[in-house]
Amino acid sequence: MTPSNLLHKPNPPEAQTDRFQQGWQQLKAIDGAAGEQVIASLQDIAPDLARYVIEFPFGDIYSRPGLDLKSREIATIAALTALGNAKPQLKVHIQAALNVGCSREEIVEVVIQMAVYAGFPAALNGMGAVKEVFAEQS
Repeated sequence: MTPSNLLHKPNPPEAQTDRFQQGWQQLKAIDGAAGEQVIASLQDIAPDLARYVIEFPFGDIYSRPGLDLKSREIATIAALTALGNAKPQLKVHIQAALNVGCSREEIVEVVIQMAVYAGFPAALNGMGAVKEVFAEQS
């Protein structure tokens, strides 16, 4: 998939801003094929949502100075675990955390930490997602 086919048809190619390009590069570097699959899954129903995902979280937030990508993924895993209802996104970000240098042990500890703040059900569900991602890698 290329960035040129990710915009809603009415938008001209020049609408691919630096923000979009930067976001696309960040998404590929952080989430790899899983991120590209998320974007591709939106193309037939909500291409604008795909563009928003590229531009805002990846083009704006993940590209900010102040936190490295590893720290950002640790925060994301914590938040998604605490939500308790975002297993597909949690799995993508567990893989992303591994992609940017988090160890398996760090990921497990982040989810365990969420038992204190989000409760045991959220932590147990999060650990289930961790287990699935780790198993897919083996």
